Amino acid sequence: MSLPPDPLPEPRIPHTGTAGTSRNPQHLRTRPEGRTGRSTGVKHVAGRIEDYALIGDMQTAALVCRDGSVDWLCLPRFDSHAVFAGLLGTEEHGFWRVGPAGPDDAEPAPADRRRYRGDSLILESEWDTPRGTVRVTDFMPPRDGAPQLIRIVEGISGRVRMRSALRMRFSYGRIVPWVHKVGERTVAVAGPDSVWFDTDAETHGEDLTTYSEFTVTPGDRITFTLSWQPSHKEPPALPDPEGSLEATAGFWRDWVEHCTYHGPYREAVVRSLITLKALTYAPTGGIVAAPTTSLPEEIGGVRNWDYRYTWLRDAAITLSSMLRTGYREEARAWRDWLLRAVAGDPENLQIMYGIAGERELGEAELDWLPGYENSGPVRVGNGAANQLQLDVYGEVTEALHLAHMTGLSRNDYAALLQIKLINYLEKNWDQPDEGIWEVRGPRRHFTHSKVMAWVAVDRTIKLIESGDADGPLERWRELRDEIHRDVCEKGYDKERNTFTQSYGSKELDASLLLIPQMGFLPPDDKRVIGTIEAIQRELSTEDGFVLRYPTAGEEAGVDGLEGDEGAFLACSFWLADDLAMIGRVDEARTLFEKLLSLRNDLGLLAEEWDPRLQRQVGNFPQAFSHVPLIDTALRLTASGAYGG
Repeated sequence: MSLPPDPLPEPRIPHTGTAGTSRNPQHLRTRPEGRTGRSTGVKHVAGRIEDYALIGDMQTAALVCRDGSVDWLCLPRFDSHAVFAGLLGTEEHGFWRVGPAGPDDAEPAPADRRRYRGDSLILESEWDTPRGTVRVTDFMPPRDGAPQLIRIVEGISGRVRMRSALRMRFSYGRIVPWVHKVGERTVAVAGPDSVWFDTDAETHGEDLTTYSEFTVTPGDRITFTLSWQPSHKEPPALPDPEGSLEATAGFWRDWVEHCTYHGPYREAVVRSLITLKALTYAPTGGIVAAPTTSLPEEIGGVRNWDYRYTWLRDAAITLSSMLRTGYREEARAWRDWLLRAVAGDPENLQIMYGIAGERELGEAELDWLPGYENSGPVRVGNGAANQLQLDVYGEVTEALHLAHMTGLSRNDYAALLQIKLINYLEKNWDQPDEGIWEVRGPRRHFTHSKVMAWVAVDRTIKLIESGDADGPLERWRELRDEIHRDVCEKGYDKERNTFTQSYGSKELDASLLLIPQMGFLPPDDKRVIGTIEAIQRELSTEDGFVLRYPTAGEEAGVDGLEGDEGAFLACSFWLADDLAMIGRVDEARTLFEKLLSLRNDLGLLAEEWDPRLQRQVGNFPQAFSHVPLIDTALRLTASGAYGG
């Protein structure tokens, strides 16, 4: 059967290199809530958070939607300004879609199927059209020179008309760059940044957008590459997309071979490990909490934060998971990052730093971006960096302790850092703080913070007992006992048989689930079991997932914020862990597998799950969700608590 002829191509308009900004309000794109407006040559709407795939080069990352649109990319680092910020704004704020061509006023069709190529970050999306099937392969090669985003269009069957629409907007969508030709290459320049565009396809400029339109048949491969370079430097080298694809596949194949976990949840564990590796900034070993900012914890709400930094808490638990699955080099790199970041000033330990150890992370709002599905404000930087969170001392010390126990090469300064941290805690553990959830309300005596202060002292005592550090052993044993008594007396509600969020409070907090996991009390202690059961009763959704703490009721406003939030996925994994620890292994396995079902089709998780909308919310993908997934899989595997 013969295919109908391709429609006539649209008239080609020379690439004019027009510069300037577009502020016409009628150019705003359609939102799911119904805001409409005239399209500027291409129609584009951000997908649901779970509609996105992650690709990255261990220095930055891009999010690719099901319809083939890259809606988020910061260059050259995770925390740099976005070149594509359409995820948080409109089509005017930058995106790059490659997919089958359709009418200008039609919504782009989502891919019929997509997958990662084996255990890698190479994304393959396929469309079945009336005229044939086409595949787009997206990846970012591990960096050896300029950062690159490469897209390869491959004809599978028939004749498929394709379109690339590239709309670069620097400084989070605020600046339209000067786009012009340099020989056969296209370059976009604004201030210190330049982005070079190389392709086999013919291009033309229209509506401050670079278009390519072409037809592929079986065996055709059309390549596109974006490369970033400081604007004052010589152009980056011409890309080699096919060679880079082969090298990237080899990198991930070799990296995954180091994984020591071979249990029943290997697929989920390996995908989570790859995601954590992708969130690691290779030059320094710093680990970002997520590659995005301001994806909301409540659609339409104000709980929107910048997660493109290294939280000591998140990074420490990531190190723990890496160590227990065979990734010692990543653990060593993070420990070295920590020692550099904290060097010279451990008494003023921050809860987070920049990916190279920067301390100044001032928070600002980008008022020209309306936010994801109108969830404003959009924030960059994070004002919580200077909060007092005493639990961080425990997480860092626990990570260093695990590194020591698993035989990571000795570092004398790491031991000295532990001693210095305990010297600080000895004087300050009994102070109120903002706690693990970074509340923006008044400081409190959070029970979890005191528990983790106990962990810090306990692990340091073990270090001294091993002979690898010196310190006032008897004095710190007394301190450990004092903190333990304080928590059990002031953070425990005898009438309800549960620990509480803070001293004197009646409210619960999911962080209390970590009490048995940290060894503060044994799992069979009646107070531990009572706390687990109370959290199940009072903080669980109808689906059985766990909220962090109440956002309404007696303690409403504890976090100083308006609105609500979804179930916190890390806390839900913690509950599964606890259930396994107290012998309720079937219940633990059931909850764990329900949590696995919340992952998107590529195995990725955001921070939270909205039980009302039945969708993922929060920054994406989230290290703090993937780490406990790994931990719970390891625990269930060790206990034999799995089906099949």
